[in-house]
Amino acid sequence: FIVDANGTIVTNYHVVAKADSVTVTMSDGTKLPAKMMGGDEKTDLAVLKVESDKPLPYVTFGDAGKVRVGQAVMAVGNPFGLGGTVTVGIISARNRDINSGPYDDFIQTDASINPGNSGGPLVTEDGKVVGINSRGYVGADNLGFAIPAKVARTVAATLVKDGAITRSYAGIGFRELQDLE
Repeated sequence: FIVDANGTIVTNYHVVAKADSVTVTMSDGTKLPAKMMGGDEKTDLAVLKVESDKPLPYVTFGDAGKVRVGQAVMAVGNPFGLGGTVTVGIISARNRDINSGPYDDFIQTDASINPGNSGGPLVTEDGKVVGINSRGYVGADNLGFAIPAKVARTVAATLVKDGAITRSYAGIGFRELQDLE
């Protein structure tokens, strides 16, 4: 989904990681070639850029920290390649750890997130993006997970600026103590 009028797009890393080229199809059918600005496998986020001769419609991030369990949300995407869809549900849980990696902090929703919804926005009733649809739960209907907007906003800004995420490394190791006699 587009996050500014200049054509910056936020999506999932797993959606574009193995692509040789990416083309973005707008809702009016216009096709725009996209350039990868950067990606981060650990948070499953990527940033693309498209060029247009006119300002592009975009969505804005909301505050995922303020969403409440039971609050209505909509998952926007392209499930199974059928075309643009919107599914409606509620926030089922926040801060969900689904054992997918070191940065588990998902929003759980019962709005359908099927293959093809990945990278689409999870929006509140006022149209603010509170999450990035990331994955459904295999074998369970209507159990989806989204990356919180705060994580996406921070990672996307770094990817635009630096092209990659740099993580610290403490360099601490362990060894057996030996007698000092």
